[in-house]
Amino acid sequence: MLPMRQHSVQCSSPAGLHRMAYTEWGDPKNPKVLVCVHGLTRCSRDFDFLAEALADDYRVVCPDVVGRGRSDWLKLKTLYGVPQYVADMVTLIARLDVEAVHWIGTSMGGLIGMALAAQADTPITRLVLNDVGPVVTAVSLARIAEYVGNDPRFDSLEQAEQFVRAVSPTFGRHSDAQWRHLTEHVVRTAADGKIEFRYDPGIAEPFQQSMAGGQDIELWPYYDAIRCPTLVLRGAQSDLLLAETAAQMAQRGPKAQVAEIPDVGHAPTLMQAEQVAVVRNYLLAS
Repeated sequence: MLPMRQHSVQCSSPAGLHRMAYTEWGDPKNPKVLVCVHGLTRCSRDFDFLAEALADDYRVVCPDVVGRGRSDWLKLKTLYGVPQYVADMVTLIARLDVEAVHWIGTSMGGLIGMALAAQADTPITRLVLNDVGPVVTAVSLARIAEYVGNDPRFDSLEQAEQFVRAVSPTFGRHSDAQWRHLTEHVVRTAADGKIEFRYDPGIAEPFQQSMAGGQDIELWPYYDAIRCPTLVLRGAQSDLLLAETAAQMAQRGPKAQVAEIPDVGHAPTLMQAEQVAVVRNYLLAS
C-alpha cells in the first residue's frame, strides 16, 4: 500500500483566498476516487481506518473542511456554512482531475455531500450519508451547541482525551487506542504549551444562528433532487437522524438503502471493522 500523503488546494471565498488541506490514500493515478468528509468539529484523520481498508480499490481523499484541521481559518466567520463548503469541494474535485467521485459524509460532511449531489451535473455518482439526512433535529443541535466554539484548553493530551470522551459518548464503544486517535488529530500544542482544539471557534457563529427559533432544520428539496445510489447509515440511538426520517429517506428521492448501526448514537465513527464492512460492501457493489 502506498503511504498516506498530505496536500492542500487554494480555494476562494468572498473574503479572499484560503488553503484547504487534504489527506490522500491509495494510487494517485486511480480514476476511482472516494471523497470522505468529516463532521462539524472533526477532521480528515477520522477516516484513517476506513481509508486504509479502501485504499486498494480507491484513491481516497479526505479534506479538512475550512476552519478545521490543517486548513486555513476564514476571515469572515459568517461564511462558515454549506455553500462555502460545497464551493471548496468543487475546487478540490477539479484539482483531483476526475469527472466523478463516490462520497462519504459524516454529519456535516453528509450535508455537504447532499447539497452537492442535488446539483445538476453533480460529480457524485454514489453517496453514503453517515447519520445525517434532510431533517436535523433541534434536540441534536442543542446538544452540539453545548460544546462547539467553547475553545477549551488543556494541560495535557490526556486531559484533552477525557474531554473528547465526555462530549462524544454517542460514538459508542472504542478501544483506548481509538479514543487516542480520535483526540490527537483534532488538537494541537499552542505557543504557551497548552493543548487546544484545531478548529476555529468562529464556526460556532453561523451554527448558533441556524438554531434560531429552536426548530428542526428541514432540507427535503435537496434530498429529493438526488439521483445517485445512496446509502444511509443510522446510529440506532441517534438523536440527529431519527428512525422515521431514515424510513422516509428509503421512500423518497434516491430511495436510499438504510443500514442501522447498533449501540451507537450520533455518529458511527467508521473505525470498527463491522462498520467499515457495511460501507465497503455498498461502495464496491456493481
